[in-house]
Amino acid sequence: MTPSKDAVILVLNAGSSSVKFALFSAETLQPLCRGGIEGIGSRARFGGASGARAHLFEDGLPEDSDHAAATHWLLDRIRRADGLRLSAAGHRVVHGGPDFAAPVVIDAAVMTALDALIPLAPAHQPHNLAAIRAVSGAWPDLPQVACFDTAFHRTMPRLAQIFAIPHELTDQGLVRYGFHGLSYQHITDVLPGIAGERARGRVIVAHLGHGASLCALHGGRSIATTMGFTALDGLMMGMRCGAIDAGLVLHLIEQRGMTPGQVSEILNRRSGLLGVSGISNDARTLLASDAPRAAEALDLFAYRVVREAGSMMAALGGLDAFVFTAGIGERSARIRASIAEGLAWTGLRLDATRNAANDTRISTDDATVPVYVVPADEELPIGRAVLSRVPAV
Repeated sequence: MTPSKDAVILVLNAGSSSVKFALFSAETLQPLCRGGIEGIGSRARFGGASGARAHLFEDGLPEDSDHAAATHWLLDRIRRADGLRLSAAGHRVVHGGPDFAAPVVIDAAVMTALDALIPLAPAHQPHNLAAIRAVSGAWPDLPQVACFDTAFHRTMPRLAQIFAIPHELTDQGLVRYGFHGLSYQHITDVLPGIAGERARGRVIVAHLGHGASLCALHGGRSIATTMGFTALDGLMMGMRCGAIDAGLVLHLIEQRGMTPGQVSEILNRRSGLLGVSGISNDARTLLASDAPRAAEALDLFAYRVVREAGSMMAALGGLDAFVFTAGIGERSARIRASIAEGLAWTGLRLDATRNAANDTRISTDDATVPVYVVPADEELPIGRAVLSRVPAV
């Protein structure tokens, strides 16, 4: 008698230089395996896997793997696994544009619409869609669900979404979309169990990683965020400049003779921590350096978070809790302390011991504004969306 196979949901999160994945039980949504491939585009490496099915990915990944090869490597190991039956797949898709405000089952019309949004997220959208097509090639009849980083922010008030540009351009969809929505959705889901009633109040979440943004939550809904029409806006990031005077862009084109492509390269790949420091786009490298420019880059990063946090507080009308998440937010006590120092006037104070230990609550017991560290999880909200959109799973 052939043993029955466990039904699983595959979640793929294809970034600009990485592919994260997770396998969830289709019955309980319990994680069976999580892992990721990093350094795609330079020296791809398997970052490891955890969970009961981690042994599926023990074979070595070719070092020269691009996104396609890395995705094929993952799918091949899932296909060959004994005891697993893939029942559906879910994907992070960075940009949903004006039409996708919730997860959607993918079909040809959806793919055509998402292809049209590639110019709005050129560093991410092509990889997101390539992963969808790779899964379709391996399992042609498998139901797949797209989950959008932009969808979470569609609850923002109209004034938080529109720019001061001619209204006809606004009507054409040139608005503030915001990103990191899946990360913020996870925080919204788990924060009540951590912060109690404060989770429904005025909360700022700082998603600080290679990409970085802030979100102002009220009642668990996004009311303001720092990223805009594209993921280039807002905070200083690993290689992206964040908010910048539009006149500077015009100056580079009109006075310096740069092409739009050259300006895009500067703002998207040669700025941020990398550009200011001249050393690295990785905060860990800069924290370990004694170079003055490394310190300046980190100081500017924290300063920009403090400045933008002030704007989020203005939109909220106060502050009841502050949450750090993502790589820098979860692991850098020094950067968290710098940000907290700049926001001390709000009643936000860190406990040095808790902060150094990356505890869940890192503020002092008597702090007016409690501060939390919550690990990011963009895959679990995708798994939940698959279960809700594909009933047959």
